[in-house]
Amino acid sequence: MIDVRLEHVRPFVEDETRTNDLKTRLKEAKKALQEKKGPGSAFTGWVDLPARTRQELDRIRVLAARHREMSDVLLVIGIGGSYLGARAALEALDAYFPHDDEPEVIFAGHNISGEYLEDLRDYLSDKRFSINVISKSGTTTEPAIAFRFFKRLLEERFGADEAKERIVATTDASKGALRTLADKEGYETFVIPDDVGGRYSFLTPVGLFPVAFKGHDIESMLDGAENARERYFTDSEGMNPLDAYVMYRNALYESGKKIELFVHYEPKFRHLSEWWKQLFGESEGKDGKGLFVASASFTTDLHSLGQYIQDGERHLFATVFSVKEPRRVSVIREEKNDSDNLNYLAGTTVDTVNKKAMEGTLIAHESGNVPSIVIETDKMDAYTFGHVIYFFELACALSGYVLGVNPFDQPGVEAYKRNMFALLGKKGFEDRAEELAKRMKKTR
Repeated sequence: MIDVRLEHVRPFVEDETRTNDLKTRLKEAKKALQEKKGPGSAFTGWVDLPARTRQELDRIRVLAARHREMSDVLLVIGIGGSYLGARAALEALDAYFPHDDEPEVIFAGHNISGEYLEDLRDYLSDKRFSINVISKSGTTTEPAIAFRFFKRLLEERFGADEAKERIVATTDASKGALRTLADKEGYETFVIPDDVGGRYSFLTPVGLFPVAFKGHDIESMLDGAENARERYFTDSEGMNPLDAYVMYRNALYESGKKIELFVHYEPKFRHLSEWWKQLFGESEGKDGKGLFVASASFTTDLHSLGQYIQDGERHLFATVFSVKEPRRVSVIREEKNDSDNLNYLAGTTVDTVNKKAMEGTLIAHESGNVPSIVIETDKMDAYTFGHVIYFFELACALSGYVLGVNPFDQPGVEAYKRNMFALLGKKGFEDRAEELAKRMKKTR
């Protein structure tokens, strides 16, 4: 299902002592995760989600079908792990340009842009739509603003009673502002498990309900994830693909590489890279440790970042995600007037050109002292997507343990929030507001 190619990274990791040490630490990390004895073990419920979520499959599918009948658009309101997984799945599995009769999923609550909200309101003005609001607390600023905005629009369009029928809340089981509102108004709800953090939550209704609304096979996604769990959790002779990825990315980090660049050669994996960045960035970046994770879309970004990657500071490596079989094949035709000198490619598929660009780039980067780990799948379908999600979640958790951090908390993300609340005059942040005012006056 997933293969990890190492020929473009092995020349950079030759220290046998380091690799043996990493093998030992990886084995210990896997044992700690399996036995739920590592840091943050209270948030390792995602490990068993492929089996746990099956209990909700029928309800997810039934409710998705009901909303698909009443609405042309599902507006998913959430930020971070509350929307990135679903957006990545739909982008990876859908056609680039949808047909007019297809149900549509649109996302809001992942930014603080008044222009975005107003333009989206205009877009929804003549459409039947439902809302899936996703928030553990219901008070996260970005989705809370968006939900307030579009809940009012629903009520104006359909009346208060019908608006309630068009809202699905994915939230905490028993507490929080959104749970309180959902119980009061009678919204349909899904529960975000207490032992699953947001960035590990795709295989819950957080990710699966929007994907089911679009009509994709969510059971196959769980099958793919279950296959990954069985394949990568078991110890085997030598390294399985996940072990190899974890070991080599950590070996590169310990040898002085500080940036991991997630590269894809198909634009439809843009939000898979965004999901991956949150997963690894929020899980590993703490205690003064961790790779800085970034992403690039090749070949497009080879015309902007390519020069730096090839000849700039030698502090990064690439993790290249590649799918062998494209969903559709396009063939380059011969032209009588060969003014663009492309007739030598006549009869060649565009995907072949793309793959040769990838191989040429891998060789060039290796020559320029930029290691590359290549992660390949045969194709991209619902089963494979579920497998890929679990692969990276498990790789991230194990990498965190190998690194020596808790991969399931995110203490650093609260700093900007406290400042923002203070600057906005939120009650309870008066002391912080006074401190910031003095600081800004002194700075200016």
